[in-house]
Amino acid sequence: MELVTKVYEDIYMIEIILPNNPLKALNCYLIKGEDKSLIIDTGFNKKECLDALREGLNELNLEIKDTELFITHLHSDHSGMANIFKDQGVNIYTGEIDGDIINQMTTESYWKERDKLKVLFGLKDDKITFKENPGYKYVLKEAIDFNYLKEGDKINIGKYSFELVFIPGHTPGHMGLYEKKHKIFFSGDHILNGITPNIGFWGFEQDILGVYFNSLDKIHSFDIEHLFTAHRKSVDDHKKRIEELIQHHKDRLNEILTILSFDGLSVRDVASKMTWSIRAKDWDDFPRPQKWFATGEAMAHLEHLYASGKIEKEIKDGTLYFRLK
Repeated sequence: MELVTKVYEDIYMIEIILPNNPLKALNCYLIKGEDKSLIIDTGFNKKECLDALREGLNELNLEIKDTELFITHLHSDHSGMANIFKDQGVNIYTGEIDGDIINQMTTESYWKERDKLKVLFGLKDDKITFKENPGYKYVLKEAIDFNYLKEGDKINIGKYSFELVFIPGHTPGHMGLYEKKHKIFFSGDHILNGITPNIGFWGFEQDILGVYFNSLDKIHSFDIEHLFTAHRKSVDDHKKRIEELIQHHKDRLNEILTILSFDGLSVRDVASKMTWSIRAKDWDDFPRPQKWFATGEAMAHLEHLYASGKIEKEIKDGTLYFRLK
């Protein structure tokens, strides 16, 4: 079976299967250059992903050592195989914010800190562990000496000159690549077709859903004809899709306001009552790894409502509770 699809002149998509994951596959892109080619994102640190990548490169008469790597953001389905590129002496580019977190994620202490969210979110009775989280299972095994890029920096490959665009929200330091002349944008997980990017909780320092809204507004103004996503199909009309994503989250916010009471509910309580596109008859039937993502998304929306002055919060015995004002 051919894994490679030509999506534009000198630009190819390699389908990297993500075993036992609801996302199903990663769209790994390769832009052919004269001396080096650029790969965008990797797949999990998992044999099946590496086999698919190598098979795709073989179809293009390339090897890993013939490439450079750009990582859009920190999630392990995008960064998990970076060590393999490092071992081949490949230049690896990413933004500094997510790059630093990727390196923190190689340590056990990072995941133990994340594990403390179980109590904060009210998940202590759900028998979940960070060791079931795909981010933990398939993460890099050692830190990377990244080549850090910032917004406005350029990556020149063949006939293309891609500009770095800072689009935080899905993660704190998500980056995209924009080619103004050809009106091409590689969105990573910032904009997806058919599914909505997960907006999780990254700390109390910022209203991450508000940040995501601002990043969507930013890309809405871009002149784009070809928007290549990291999962599922590409986007034909980016303005329309952005408007759909904004509406989706507004509906989510309204749903949470309907769920909340004046007595106060934990993040888990709210997540368990929300509507999810997942094959589970109720919260008890929810796959344990997905409970991390569900509560993280619920928390991001709750914090946005709190930042907007619509709800109140308090901590009791280490667990956070939200209530209507």
